[in-house]
Amino acid sequence: MPYADWQDSAATLQLWTQVVGKVRLALTPWLNHGWQVALYVTARGIGTGPIPAGDDVIDMEFDFLAHDLVCRTSRGQIAKVALRPRSVADFYTDLMAQLATLGVTVAIDTMPNEVADPIAFPDDHIHASYDAVAVERFWRALLRIDSVFKLFRSGFLGKASPVHLFWGSFDLAVTRFSGRPAPLHPGGVPGLPDRVTPEAYSHEVSSAGFWAGSAAFPEAAFYSYAYPAPAGFGDRPMPAGARFDAAMGEYILPYEAVRMAPDPQALLLAFLDATYAAAADLGSWDRTALEYAPGVPGVPRAIPGDTST
Repeated sequence: MPYADWQDSAATLQLWTQVVGKVRLALTPWLNHGWQVALYVTARGIGTGPIPAGDDVIDMEFDFLAHDLVCRTSRGQIAKVALRPRSVADFYTDLMAQLATLGVTVAIDTMPNEVADPIAFPDDHIHASYDAVAVERFWRALLRIDSVFKLFRSGFLGKASPVHLFWGSFDLAVTRFSGRPAPLHPGGVPGLPDRVTPEAYSHEVSSAGFWAGSAAFPEAAFYSYAYPAPAGFGDRPMPAGARFDAAMGEYILPYEAVRMAPDPQALLLAFLDATYAAAADLGSWDRTALEYAPGVPGVPRAIPGDTST
């Protein structure tokens, strides 16, 4: 997925997901760490999951096989917004009209988040690209990555996030928590309101994810960081191909290195395990209490002292 080959489509798609994500944000009660706003990888694309809408429930799914945004209600109604070369302004206007046909009227903050030089959705006639082949390729990569992230998540008994896609930074992420409060985050994340950041980072984390690239970092890559980053965090040995980016404060593993590896899943899991261990060991996490072997389908976890079979 060379970023340069589909950067215009990636930028447009990110802004479309922000429109959809902000509808979810406007209708859903706040959840810890802003988890209520995220999107999820589905069998056909990326979806919101259920969203309360008055006495009904709606959901929205980017279908990257049919190339439609499909909006559904618990009353059985369906409306669609075509995914094709079209401006963000056109997409926004069409989506709001389609939601109105479903009886859903919602006002959202129309200014994008965490992007350079943001343009309000109704005024954005610049971002208008949609390469269906590239978008489907991106989604199929997400399918594989999502399954590996979920396997990694299954080996942790402590508090952990779902595997979810944040539309602000446009990354698929999974986060583990030590269980201890973190120092107050100072904010200052470009394009992210300061009132959001301290709550998002209220507790110590080791967080890993994947992004397809951006103008500031034009490379598809996996990343991992800790907050707060313990002393020596960037000095730990890592699997081949991984590096610590001091400017970003994160470990980076290029997507291409994983794609070309003899066993891509093994390399990605090794990266996730090694970066988590750097955060947990140097941050004095109680690893014995927090960790377990990765989950196995259909097999309940053994509980210490339980002699049943």
